[in-house]
Amino acid sequence: MTEPRYTRVALYLQDKHPIREGMEYARYAEEKGFEAVWQAESRLVRDAIVPMAAFAAVTDRIKIGSGVINNWTRNIGLLAATFLTLDDLAPDRVICGIGAWWDPLAKNVGIERRKPLTAMRETIEVMRRLLAMERVTYHGEFHHVDGIELDVVHGRREPRNVSVMIGATGPQMMELTGEIADGAVLNYCVPPEYNIEAMEQLARGAARAGRSIDDIDRPQLVVCSVHEDRKTALDGARELLTQYLAQQPHIAKASGVKPEVVQQIQATLGWPATKEQVRAAMKYVPDELVQHITASGTPAEVKAKVREYIRYGATCPILYPLGDVKLMIDTFADGY
Repeated sequence: MTEPRYTRVALYLQDKHPIREGMEYARYAEEKGFEAVWQAESRLVRDAIVPMAAFAAVTDRIKIGSGVINNWTRNIGLLAATFLTLDDLAPDRVICGIGAWWDPLAKNVGIERRKPLTAMRETIEVMRRLLAMERVTYHGEFHHVDGIELDVVHGRREPRNVSVMIGATGPQMMELTGEIADGAVLNYCVPPEYNIEAMEQLARGAARAGRSIDDIDRPQLVVCSVHEDRKTALDGARELLTQYLAQQPHIAKASGVKPEVVQQIQATLGWPATKEQVRAAMKYVPDELVQHITASGTPAEVKAKVREYIRYGATCPILYPLGDVKLMIDTFADGY
């Protein structure tokens, strides 16, 4: 039996490249038929909104997503106004990917992430009502607004078509995503089998809202290091994993990484980690782990790995390129 061929694919950019290079990659991805370009906002390094606007300004069709912003640090009125503004720039092309952030980073900047499910539910409810151009009064535990609206005087007054997708990792947030969101931005640095439980959790949440999992889009971040030389490709992904496993313990836990591996890496890295420290700790990340939780290797190998994520429930890979970005885009331009 012939294996199905998939064509949905998106590009993920963080802070490795200057924004103007990212603009070129966004244009190139659009030219090659990519569905979306997503901009990260994770560490304290690059805000997502400015690059999103830059990508939107130089493209015509490709969707522009935040992958993901957090729901703690932007006032709800400003959050809605920001996505209204992006939609003015790229009508019907904007995706709000939003997540609950993570510790220790949130704690280190003074954010107490209490009741993350309640906070996320309130954020999405109020933001959606504002983007629907309603006049909103709302008094919840986290958001209090009195008679506010997106008071557009010059421009479009109609409701805005902004998809809201939650970057969920834990089981309860995944269920909430199935209940209230347009989609789930599935995490990276996890094995394809991680999606088995994620699909069950999304389905349970969807059922609470009278929906099915087929109503929930499920794009998935996938670290992708492609090179004709396999060792070069694996080393490219290894460097990223070394830093992420130390600094984002929720990803390490979801990946099933042994605690002693994380402890070895953390003992070597400072905060923020230097390049020298990352390189010194790379030896603790074996090839088997790199291959297990990323799509790394030759073009044929990375395509095969991405297909695994689709078979386990993802609907569209959001490829985070390490190495030659245009080579990765070309690798997936004709499907996989």
